[in-house]
Amino acid sequence: MIIPEQNIIFFGTPEFAAVILRAAQSWVRVRAVVTQPDKPKGRHRSPLPSPVKLMALSAGIPVLQPDRASDPLFLQSIGNLKPDLILTAAYGQILPKTLLNIPRHGCLNVHASLLPKYRGAAPINWAIINGETETGISIMRMDPGLDTGPVLLQEPVPVLPDDTGVTLTRKLSDKAIDILPGCIQAYIEGKLSPVPQDEEKATFARILRKTDGLMDWSLEAVAIHNRVRGLLPWPAAYTYLGGLQIKILETKVLPGGGEPGTVVDVGKGHLVVAAGQGRISIAALQPAGKGAMPVQAFLQGHEIALGTRFESQAVRQE
Repeated sequence: MIIPEQNIIFFGTPEFAAVILRAAQSWVRVRAVVTQPDKPKGRHRSPLPSPVKLMALSAGIPVLQPDRASDPLFLQSIGNLKPDLILTAAYGQILPKTLLNIPRHGCLNVHASLLPKYRGAAPINWAIINGETETGISIMRMDPGLDTGPVLLQEPVPVLPDDTGVTLTRKLSDKAIDILPGCIQAYIEGKLSPVPQDEEKATFARILRKTDGLMDWSLEAVAIHNRVRGLLPWPAAYTYLGGLQIKILETKVLPGGGEPGTVVDVGKGHLVVAAGQGRISIAALQPAGKGAMPVQAFLQGHEIALGTRFESQAVRQE
């Protein structure tokens, strides 16, 4: 191990955290993993484990799943493990002060933004939605606030024009893996001084809701394109064609005008819809009940005329 004799408890839930956990096993001793309880997903609402739980179970690491991180029995369990450090990455709950005080080296959090920008649950998605060209990884010492603790280290990551929530998540988790071992080692050795965040520059990246995906065709084409990229993999941008819900998965921005939401160009392999300013060329989509497909495949089974209107709600077919 790169960082010997350090017992670490890892808190995390989504794929971003699972990638970090997988790598962390080679340079720290992970005594236990804490993740959110299994949640109902899919059509049958069956409880499914988080990516972090799956990763921990495959590695034979004990898993704890408290409903609340402040639960007294859970806190006692953590205390019994005598961790030197708690490391968190997108866990999904604010840790209480009682828990933060258990490890002798405190608690460090890996956050997917350049704090104090984009504190909160969905920093990757909102960075893309807002058209940022740069984001990054921040490693901070945790306090009882929401991503408000002092920062130990930051590393920028460019947001490319074709990045989506999926691709940028992987780039940021890879960056975290690159910088975490050295950061933890230097922190434990007292070689890093936490720097307080500038509260006046703080912004908030709230959790995404299903309704965030509903397309507003009156927005500028660039804004629509950014939402399509940023809302992947969930909830995905979606619109309606008559009574059919369609997820929009890949787009390009084109010049031009037209009534927002109306089809202004359609042919073999292309479908162009007017926005509030500019136009959106749809390259890939997913009709309800179907798999993702290129627009050409969709057009083979759906006759769409010029002037057809995409709506923000389902229109019942008479």
